[in-house]
Amino acid sequence: MNSHFGDLLAQAVQAKRSAICVGLDPRWSSLPKKLTEGIEQRDRGSIARITAQFCCEVIDAVASLAPVVKPQAAFFEQLGCEGMVALDTVVRFARNAGMLVLLDGKRGDIGTTAQAYAQAYLGQDSGWGCDALTVNPYLGDDTLEPFVDCARERGAGIFVLVKTSNPGSGFLQDCRIRRDDTDETDRVYEKMADLVQSRALATVGTSGYGIVGAVVGATYPNQLSELRHRIPNAWILIPGYGAQGGTASDVSRGFDQRGLGAIVNSSRGIIFAYELAQYSGLSLNWQDAVASATRDMAEQLRFARSSVI
Repeated sequence: MNSHFGDLLAQAVQAKRSAICVGLDPRWSSLPKKLTEGIEQRDRGSIARITAQFCCEVIDAVASLAPVVKPQAAFFEQLGCEGMVALDTVVRFARNAGMLVLLDGKRGDIGTTAQAYAQAYLGQDSGWGCDALTVNPYLGDDTLEPFVDCARERGAGIFVLVKTSNPGSGFLQDCRIRRDDTDETDRVYEKMADLVQSRALATVGTSGYGIVGAVVGATYPNQLSELRHRIPNAWILIPGYGAQGGTASDVSRGFDQRGLGAIVNSSRGIIFAYELAQYSGLSLNWQDAVASATRDMAEQLRFARSSVI
């Protein structure tokens, strides 16, 4: 293995003194009007080009302030082949800017199909050149192995959906299931967390963290606190901060005693900060508003992280 994702992430968080993951969810209707003015809704090529420009300009604004950027694949896929070219542009731009790229694709399948997904996205030499990928494991534990093997080989990482931030996550993830040969039960998300911990421990690096992480929503702070202890060797990606209701106090439960172990995603609260009252009234251009929101979030998280050290 040429590199170790868990260690690279720790180094990036420490170097930038920031645990922010900037989510790139480029909804066309929210992009700055100066970029979208005059573009026809049916002109996918122009929309894709402007989408890539917007994301790259966001990266310019946040590259010194955040270690990770997380493009959401769906916003590019909806634009067809032009959108996929835009995604490639954004991934390459982020890497050249010194950011780790976590693709939010939530891929999951079995056998050779899972292998193909893993080989497509994971590692600098893959087709997409991403450092990490979100993975949906709910087809079964065998779906993870091709992703883990590929990530190990290529110095990449994966983040496994464990307890997601959406209101309906409890429909499946909170169900109780019996432990093997006992009358005791675990919730589904707890069983999934144990699977993640086993793979993280098997790939642990010098930072104490493996290359397999978990996705745990800020909107469930009690479960986040519980899972921080249950998966001590797994990085946690925490969605749900800001626009979905999660606070800095909530996400502080995801950090370890060193202030490591978690990255906190913000999408709308950063990339569309120019729409928020606290930034729109400051006579800032849209990139300055993005940078200001990122700095403010970094400071809030630093304070929250210090509370657990």
